[in-house]
Amino acid sequence: MSLSFGREYLAIPGPSVIPDKVRQAMHQPSPNIYEGPFAETIHSVKMDLKTIAGTSGDVALYATNGHGVWDAALGNIAARDEKVLVLATGQFALHWAELAKSQGVNVQILDFGNRATIDTHKVRSSLKGDKGHKIKAVLAPHVDTATSIRNDIAALRCVLDELGHPAILCADIIASLGCDLVELDEWGVDVAVAACQKGLMTPAGIGVLFFNKKADEARGALGQVNAHWDWRTRAMSDQIYPSFFGTPPTQQVFGLRAALDMLLFDEGLDMALRRHEVLAKAVWAAIDMWSHPDGLRMTAADPTTRSHAVTSVEAVNGGGIRLQRWVKEHLGLTLGRGLGMAGIADPECENFFRIGHMGHVNGHMILGVIGAIDAGLKALDIPHESGALTAATSLIADFTNSRVLAST
Repeated sequence: MSLSFGREYLAIPGPSVIPDKVRQAMHQPSPNIYEGPFAETIHSVKMDLKTIAGTSGDVALYATNGHGVWDAALGNIAARDEKVLVLATGQFALHWAELAKSQGVNVQILDFGNRATIDTHKVRSSLKGDKGHKIKAVLAPHVDTATSIRNDIAALRCVLDELGHPAILCADIIASLGCDLVELDEWGVDVAVAACQKGLMTPAGIGVLFFNKKADEARGALGQVNAHWDWRTRAMSDQIYPSFFGTPPTQQVFGLRAALDMLLFDEGLDMALRRHEVLAKAVWAAIDMWSHPDGLRMTAADPTTRSHAVTSVEAVNGGGIRLQRWVKEHLGLTLGRGLGMAGIADPECENFFRIGHMGHVNGHMILGVIGAIDAGLKALDIPHESGALTAATSLIADFTNSRVLAST
């Protein structure tokens, strides 16, 4: 017998849960892509994306996923044989590095492992040794969804400014946008890549690339740029068709418009970020109580280095994959699998699972995830301590009580 019959819950770190409002917005006829109101829809989407990302710079939209905008960012700032410095705190920066290598870019990697944030002292040392300023760009993830590590991007700008190094600072905000606070201008980010299928609550299909004047000057210095990825055409054209270098993903645009309305106007960005923070802390409170030397523990030990969008958990002796399979089969819950915790194609991934708490999630959904995991730990005899549900529910109760007191 299975208790999974009913609506399944996809609690992975992207694609995230799609709100009914977004799905309904997408369920309409295709618009005129050459003129008419759809142009204003695209313009408003771009403006609101800039608000969420905290930037007054330019934004280009692509019919692609996050990997596609990695490619686009590289294609606009680095030519073959030029050098970039990649800072890795998990799998995805390493994938970005591999993509750069495939373009003929010279890649230097500083790998900080899977449990720690970027060490700015090591970054400073590498940049200080670059006497001829051969490093064209520094690429770093704000949040790596494999490890749930959140990095201090503003600290990297401080290092670059301190050394007077002209490298372009590029940040991957794919997992964090709409979940963790992002302030590109204040942080001094020159290029940022994002996508619609995580905190922006829209089916995959739109990649977002933010860039400032400094980055665009670097693009101009390249001369020839792959026409498909050229952000100048996309960001600066008033015409719909050329701005997407062809037919735009119209239904995704409608969905993203609805998602941005929910995020900015129905709830408000400040409250959405606070919601993600509280729900993440409820997950952490549960895991802290479950923690056992022969069972499971948090990947990121320091709470200040954890993302509010995703939590990576280690469960030894294959506990990660066993738990994922049990909650899927018996309760209809899909957890994220471990990804490259000790390198790409790592067999140790079976020891990890990930909980996505990004986008269209609320208290009862997260408490349901915690309860399902608690049942799975018991059913599988995975060593763990008790009190997880009490810790999580108490944290949420305290938050709601404090909100009531503040409003009165």
